[in-house]
Amino acid sequence: MIKVSLILLCGLLATRLLRRRSAALRHAVLAATILCAGAAPLIAPLVPAVHVPLHPSLLGSTVQPLTLFIPVKVTRPEEDLAASAPATSGFALRAIAGRVLGGIWLGGAFVSMLFLGAGLARLARLAARSVRVTDARWAHLLTAMSRGYGIRREVRLLQSDHPSLLVTWGLRRPTIILPGAAGGWSDDRVRIVLGHELAHIRRRDWISHLASALLRAAYWFNPLVWIACRQLRLESEQACDDAVLALGVAGPDYATHLLEVARAFKQSRITVFPAPAMARPSSLERRVRAMLNTHLVRTPLTRAAGIAIAIALTAITIPLAGLVASAQSSTASFSGVLVDAVGRIMPDTTLVLINVQSKERKEIRSDATAHFAFAGLAAGDYTLEATRPGFNTSQGRMSLEAGQSLVRDVALQVGDLHETITIYGGAGPTPAKAKAAKMINQSGIESCTPPATGGEITPPLKLADRKPTYPPAQQAAGVGTRVEIDTRIGIDGFPKDFRLTTPADPDFVNALIDAVKQWQFSQTKLDCVPVEVTMHVTASFVVQ
Repeated sequence: MIKVSLILLCGLLATRLLRRRSAALRHAVLAATILCAGAAPLIAPLVPAVHVPLHPSLLGSTVQPLTLFIPVKVTRPEEDLAASAPATSGFALRAIAGRVLGGIWLGGAFVSMLFLGAGLARLARLAARSVRVTDARWAHLLTAMSRGYGIRREVRLLQSDHPSLLVTWGLRRPTIILPGAAGGWSDDRVRIVLGHELAHIRRRDWISHLASALLRAAYWFNPLVWIACRQLRLESEQACDDAVLALGVAGPDYATHLLEVARAFKQSRITVFPAPAMARPSSLERRVRAMLNTHLVRTPLTRAAGIAIAIALTAITIPLAGLVASAQSSTASFSGVLVDAVGRIMPDTTLVLINVQSKERKEIRSDATAHFAFAGLAAGDYTLEATRPGFNTSQGRMSLEAGQSLVRDVALQVGDLHETITIYGGAGPTPAKAKAAKMINQSGIESCTPPATGGEITPPLKLADRKPTYPPAQQAAGVGTRVEIDTRIGIDGFPKDFRLTTPADPDFVNALIDAVKQWQFSQTKLDCVPVEVTMHVTASFVVQ
């Protein structure tokens, strides 16, 4: 929106400065302005960026969740949903507002395009129902005046049964649709009407008219677009009036005929079409004053002036397209909300952002609402660490570009459990006897009161324990070793998904896994919500 507004402001200012020049020149400036404004977003990725510092609040951001650590499976009972719901943050509200505004814009653009498409369909339907004008008087004047204007394309002259329809449209096959009463017009009026409509065709006004309608549909919320489109239409009509006066028609006579045509149209309902209309009531007063003003400049647009306008607006559009495409601060920022694995906020938590290239560290703490913000960051790769007792202090990596304002929520995951056991075996052939799993009293561990904020961990307690059995063959051979495995304690308290982390003899590994499978734990709870947790088990088999 910024780049379109800047380009339109330049065009409107230029037409203001050219108010003493011809309407054709002002129209050319506005038409080029509208085309450049519509093209600027398309060429922005192709032009060099011009960095201009702007406050981050003026820039758009995308709010996305950023999970820096290993995800955990969370099971939330229905009764815990309300207690574990995260507090609504300002960033979440910004995201919701962005989606709402995007929906409003899309709805307005859709309605505008719907009206434009309906108008074009009405034009095509009316043209299909209209009859070709075969009257010799009209045909002779059309041929002669087209030749005088230098129009080589065939111009269709149609007459409809609509009492107030006088429009010109089309590019490859321009069409003039006359009202039903046109057959009774005098020769002077026919010459004036044809002169005006053929001027639209020679100037290719329908292209600029259609371009302005498309720009207005895309930026329907921008008042500058509406002002520019309205001014374009006024200058187009006045430029065509100047072309008619250049044919030798006296200003008072032209004004009289125009007012009589408009008066006849006023008696019926005027239909608005996406095409230039000669007798639009909203512009009559200004046009009549211009016709009667003998001091106005009415020279048509020259080729040199058209080229100069195109070069000037291109020279303005390209830098502005790059300016808006990267109109941001040369430094980046990273902000968001720190939450735990169940989505509750975690205030007063240390976060450290480290630049991978320069090793520069920035340390902050999340505030009372768990918001954090790193500002003034150089472009590059960063790692983020969040430190909280009971949670992983793993690293997450991200890349920031110059001027980027990244907004992402960070989810901190529950830390791993560590279990270390030692199994002793004699050097003889007698194996150690397997012991049954030992049950531990679990009274009083089920109660839990949801905390006011997140980050509250209820660690698991071992409810059933069994010690691994020393493998008989290894014990007899006097062999010892160290075995490390990772397992996952489910919300039911039983270990599952075993993974060997260091190479070891299969007999030792199987002995350890067989024992760990019989372990049982109480639920690990995060903010009173049961969660799964990873446990690292280290077993040392020692020969005595």
